[in-house]
Amino acid sequence: MATGFFHDELTLWHGGGDYALTLPVGGLVQPGAGLPESPESKRRLVNLMQVTGLMRGLDLRSAPPALREDLLRVHPASYLDRFKALSDDKGGEIGHHAPFLKGGFEIAALSAGLAKAAVDAVLRGELTTAYALSRPPGHHCLPDDPNGFCLLANIAVAIHAARAAGLAHRFAVVDWDVHHGNGTEAIFLDDPDVLTVSIHQERNYPLDTGGVEVRGTAGSNANIPLPPGCGHETYLQAMDRVVLPLLRRHRPEIIIVACGYDAAALDPLGRMLLSAESFRAMTERMQQAAAELCANRLVLVHEGGYSEAYVPFCGHAAIAQLAGSDITAPDPLAGVIAARQPGARWLNHISDHLAEIADFFEV
Repeated sequence: MATGFFHDELTLWHGGGDYALTLPVGGLVQPGAGLPESPESKRRLVNLMQVTGLMRGLDLRSAPPALREDLLRVHPASYLDRFKALSDDKGGEIGHHAPFLKGGFEIAALSAGLAKAAVDAVLRGELTTAYALSRPPGHHCLPDDPNGFCLLANIAVAIHAARAAGLAHRFAVVDWDVHHGNGTEAIFLDDPDVLTVSIHQERNYPLDTGGVEVRGTAGSNANIPLPPGCGHETYLQAMDRVVLPLLRRHRPEIIIVACGYDAAALDPLGRMLLSAESFRAMTERMQQAAAELCANRLVLVHEGGYSEAYVPFCGHAAIAQLAGSDITAPDPLAGVIAARQPGARWLNHISDHLAEIADFFEV
């Protein structure tokens, strides 16, 4: 069976209003720069896959928007009604750094629908693996408080829809976006059947979440905060020493990756020095875990990543690995990033840090 690629052009028409990077325009903040969460990194990823031929080997699909009943399993009616009313008017902002234009509600529902359809197709056996190019992203969105560019909790909506359809009972979400997946954590914090794991740059965003001590009453939440500049080897160690053992202990029926590319070098909102090869290698580890634990069922859902020029190479590497394709898009920054990786002394320090985290989780 093929790897599915879920995408809809309309998601690239979502707009974020009057921001310059993460600053609201006004006073001495000049207009024109826009939000870093722009359509271009995603559009250029699609373009790159078309040019290399990778796209021809995928099962290309769109999906209908998530229904109100899907959204209500995660978000209260009061939030959905406020969001819809503002969207029908002229757009605006409800939460923190989560602006949208007129029609933003429908586009956010479509983004959640792409994630829902990808998970559904894999659990029904139509596809072995899938990638959802969801936009706007979702992993920061709390049930009634959108933030960090996220307006609906895409992965949580997909999981609850799959549960309601009786497709699976036990899930695992591995979030390697550079920012803490606080929304996914909050929604499933006390749910013993959903393991949530977040590898993120410590105290990046949000500033007050993502500590290793937050486990939830069921102990099914795991945070792996890392200091800036950790690089490729640290992420692979985190996978091997903490993430994979946690997955084996949980034994999910499907693994879903909150797939952000903002831990890549040159990202304006992260400082973690990953390369396209890093994302390929992490995808490969998730494939190995899925093969061992859940009949290869693996879905990647697009989250952050704000370097318009470099995200496409990272995404291409991950998707080619997911699809088992030998089509490559050579990384134009591979040598530069390799030369800036931390040295042995720093890696030894990080290794001790990861050992402490592994001991804390008893893996």
